[in-house]
Amino acid sequence: MTNAYLGIDIGTTAIKAALFSADGAVIGDGIAEYRLETPAPDIVELDPELYWQATQTALQGALANAAGCAIRALAITGQCETLICVDQAGRPLRKAIVWLDNRAKAEAAELTATFGSDHLFRLSGQTEMLPCWPAPKILWLQKHDPTTYAACAKYLMVEDFIAYRLTGEYATCRGLLPSTLYYDIRTGDYDDAMLAAIGISRRQLPALRDPGEIIGHCRAVLPGIPAGTPVAAAPMDHICGALGSGCCEPGVVSATTGCALALCVPTPALLYDDALRISTYHGFTPQSYAMLPWAPTAGMILKHFRDEFCRDWSYADFDRAAAPIAPGADGLVLLPHCAGAVSPVCNPAARGVAYGVTLAHSRGHWSRAIMESIAFLLKDNVLAVADLGCPIRELRVLGGAARSPLWLQIKADVLNLPITTTQCPEATSLGAAMLAAGAAGDVASPAAAAAAMVRTAQVIQPGPDAERYPAIFHKYQALNQLLLPTFGDGEKS
Repeated sequence: MTNAYLGIDIGTTAIKAALFSADGAVIGDGIAEYRLETPAPDIVELDPELYWQATQTALQGALANAAGCAIRALAITGQCETLICVDQAGRPLRKAIVWLDNRAKAEAAELTATFGSDHLFRLSGQTEMLPCWPAPKILWLQKHDPTTYAACAKYLMVEDFIAYRLTGEYATCRGLLPSTLYYDIRTGDYDDAMLAAIGISRRQLPALRDPGEIIGHCRAVLPGIPAGTPVAAAPMDHICGALGSGCCEPGVVSATTGCALALCVPTPALLYDDALRISTYHGFTPQSYAMLPWAPTAGMILKHFRDEFCRDWSYADFDRAAAPIAPGADGLVLLPHCAGAVSPVCNPAARGVAYGVTLAHSRGHWSRAIMESIAFLLKDNVLAVADLGCPIRELRVLGGAARSPLWLQIKADVLNLPITTTQCPEATSLGAAMLAAGAAGDVASPAAAAAAMVRTAQVIQPGPDAERYPAIFHKYQALNQLLLPTFGDGEKS
């Protein structure tokens, strides 16, 4: 029998599952999508049973080729902040309040006034109390859904809910909790003062486990997964993605360009960004940490441009059209804040800007300008991380944009850093599976798992255009500094 390890990645609109061999090869994978419910502004929900159904469907695909495999362990990663309320029997009491949900604005403001912004920052590592965090959501339930609030036996993240369905145990990974705002990143424990403020007790929350620690063993609930299979705790998706791309050495950092942009920068000790540019999370080993600068739009901008203006194009067509265009797109500079800015400058009201447009600019110019804008935003965040004493010497890239040779080269040139791709297209699921391998006792550490299971595909070195980009990036920065403050409360009349 071949030893194998399962990784489950619970995304915003889909669940992916993949089965890996001991050398990191994909044995099988599956995906199941779902559509979020948005019945009113700021309301984003989903029936928790759809998460469970999607998990089963994704696992069917992952296990289709599992004959001859001994599934040693599994782990579940994914989105943070999605809140599920269950009763004493573990049955959902209402629809899940998805992480995108912003109904709890008044409650977030109330908690900020009660505790103060600096205290909340030190407690959680999060630069701002947002309405999407679970603490204000629970306070919202107290005020607006007292029936659910009174009946709730456990408040769970979606990963905890799936783990409960598999094992019958209520347990969670510390790496999922910093942005709940009822967890203290300094102590690794729930915060009693915040629990009192939102009116819940510790017994209503799952037991705390470190990444790679066993949280329970599977019951005989799913075909193909033997009863007794260990389930390991796993941190949030970006942290697992960093592990799954082999970021186990200082200065080697993962960068995801999917719909959104995210950097994951491991740090050996708890580090705060006192300039409030970047939030802090737990890493993929116990008592480790990571900085996580991110932006809400990245690859989504190119997708929007394709859908609205280039419906006859494939993504490869964008590379072909943009490749002949010189760096700087003949003066066309974009600010990519189409859904607000988060890092390194936070302004939720920010919007995208096109500067220097002429009648000579073709679709190729726009394509290159979009790619450059995301590379500039990435460099802005790399510089912010370096300011905190975390220099970066290599980027491991993840997400759909990693399939664009031109975009990879632009990033290497703008950053003047080597850009590395990995062979596994599902690094997040692989990272979870690597933690599962550790829980099974088959690898000694995440670093040992990375050495055995992660394979690089190519390294893109900076090219001749790297000499031209500092001046263009300076122009982007000047435009950013001029226009970002004009959005929202700072908008000039």
